[in-house]
Amino acid sequence: MTLDLETIRTGFRQPGRPSSDFDLNPETVLPAGRKLRPAGVLVPIMHKDGVWQLLLTKRSSALKHHPGQIAFPGGKQDEADRDVVAAALREAHEEIGLPQDAVDVLGTLSPHETVTRFTVTPVIGHVTRPFDIRPEPGEVDEVFTVPLQHVLTPENFVVQSRQWRGQMRSYFAVPYGPYYIWGATARMLRAWTDQLSQ
Repeated sequence: MTLDLETIRTGFRQPGRPSSDFDLNPETVLPAGRKLRPAGVLVPIMHKDGVWQLLLTKRSSALKHHPGQIAFPGGKQDEADRDVVAAALREAHEEIGLPQDAVDVLGTLSPHETVTRFTVTPVIGHVTRPFDIRPEPGEVDEVFTVPLQHVLTPENFVVQSRQWRGQMRSYFAVPYGPYYIWGATARMLRAWTDQLSQ
């Protein structure tokens, strides 16, 4: 698949399917009537040196939740946020210094349910101009890029397992060099990959 803006935009014309951290663990029984909190993450892509790149963060190792994991910038929707898209743009500005007016929102993927009881909407955003990356101290250890083609190629995904709350849990991973992209981040990327392949 050749990546260009038109191909990426076209991918949003077909609705995707909601995903979850439990997709590869069908034996998991989720409580009925569970409350999910809305959140938005920005999936920032940019065209640099002739290649489409995806911008990702490495969470601070000092954080209580998901320390050291690879993630998209984003977070829960606050009362002041108009919607989850606004939440994703606000959080990206706070976490990595990405100006909101430097992002062209191309579309959103279907929501993803996390083990922490969020329903996360991935917001695909084209970064239209260079900006000074400023990682939020104490929250982001590193900001880096990976080739977008790598994380949108189904063959680069693997299914792995680890112990979680006393049980083996399977999950997607899409490693790249020294970066181990797994869990919710990898699952959302896999959902995008599947949607583009429809």
